[in-house]
Amino acid sequence: MTATPFPHVLLTGFAPFDGESSNPSWEAVQALEGEIIAGHRVVARCLPVEFGASLHALRHAIEELMPSLVICVGQAGGRTQISLERVAINVDDARIPDNAGAQPVDEVIVLDGPAAYFTGLPVKAMLAALRSSGIPAEISQTAGTFVCNHVFYGLMHALREQPGVRGGFIHIPYSPAQAALHPGAPSLPPAVVSQALRLSTAIALTVQHDVRIAAGTTH
Repeated sequence: MTATPFPHVLLTGFAPFDGESSNPSWEAVQALEGEIIAGHRVVARCLPVEFGASLHALRHAIEELMPSLVICVGQAGGRTQISLERVAINVDDARIPDNAGAQPVDEVIVLDGPAAYFTGLPVKAMLAALRSSGIPAEISQTAGTFVCNHVFYGLMHALREQPGVRGGFIHIPYSPAQAALHPGAPSLPPAVVSQALRLSTAIALTVQHDVRIAAGTTH
């Protein structure tokens, strides 16, 4: 008898960018490749740090794998915690060029798309679980306006007609190796980030209704 294959979870990280030699989002995601979490097999994919090409690669992976859950992960140097993103906005406004040299300013991601999408993840439940495990975490109200937000918005737009598939975005700090080149910058070891992603994935697969706890900001 042939064993029934596990359904998939798609986790994505990014290639290095902005002169960095590594990207901890890909290192942390890649470490989970093939793991079984809550009855689902993790498939890790690395996205290019390029407007347009990143979404093409993401859509291709979704079509290929038909995952039950998609969590995209990106590096946000300077952040101090695991940042569970709540909102993706329909604008590209690049402070620096992407890896292909593109630098869109005040351009929409999806013509005639909504101004914003909210995450499909139970981010409050994920926040509570991470903090209970001693992992520094926060709810973030902005994913920026670079390729990370581009991917987050594009993901939620792609999943808008797949109500059974959850999706969202998580930002992570520098790795210690990167922080050594950016004096004073906070960091988290890739192993801690992988643990955070493992736990977040489990919560996203098992918690149907998010908890109601205060996690907003005053600024």
